[in-house]
Amino acid sequence: MPNTLSIGLILPDVLGTYGDDGNALVLRQRARLRGFDAEIVPIKLGEAVPEQLDIYTLGGGEDSAQILAAEHLISDGGLIRAAHAGRPIFAICAGLQVLGESFRASGRVVDGVGLLDATTSPLQERAIGEVQSTPWAAGYTSELTEPLTGFENHLGATILGPSAQPLGIVKRGTGNSDAAATADLPDAKQQRVGEGAVQDSVIATYMHGPALARNPQLADLLLARSTGQRLQDLAPLDLPAVQQLRAERLA
Repeated sequence: MPNTLSIGLILPDVLGTYGDDGNALVLRQRARLRGFDAEIVPIKLGEAVPEQLDIYTLGGGEDSAQILAAEHLISDGGLIRAAHAGRPIFAICAGLQVLGESFRASGRVVDGVGLLDATTSPLQERAIGEVQSTPWAAGYTSELTEPLTGFENHLGATILGPSAQPLGIVKRGTGNSDAAATADLPDAKQQRVGEGAVQDSVIATYMHGPALARNPQLADLLLARSTGQRLQDLAPLDLPAVQQLRAERLA
């Protein structure tokens, strides 16, 4: 188990619109509280993405930013190689769409990075407000047991293919898509209740907040995966302020 941890903050200059850089800060602090020498490594547009970092985080952004991010990540290839090596990747909102097979932005279909079996088209109405889900808890996220909470603000209808699974089952809010976007699909019911996407070592979600501040168990799952441990092997952290935040958001 390593005693140092490198956290990649991918393209904060174009995928940093909604404060999702905070996810890297949460990972760093929770790692340091457990004795790790953890550091954030920002990778900006035009810079090569190192493939040997321990965890990678991506945030949200507008249409033009998504296009720039997708083009750079595809041409660079570093994040793709990191994913193929099984390194944890956590993506939010636009980051989810960029890592999929395709998404619509600026009036056209744009090729995604292809790390998620997911395609995104426009919703009829913007999904905005609190979102809460129960963990799907399979595969890479099988150890999750606690409710997931965040704030969604997106106009994308994301449909998952057979190689991906949702992060959670929606109990409040919209999640990945609405009834209109899923009506003609054979698995419409499952698509309609899904939130986020999980495939291999990639975890993606529409939850802002930042998501890992509001979901400490999810943050710890990423830390456990990055250090070769099980979630239950991590020393627990007694942080009353975090629990108070969760209680307020889940109420």
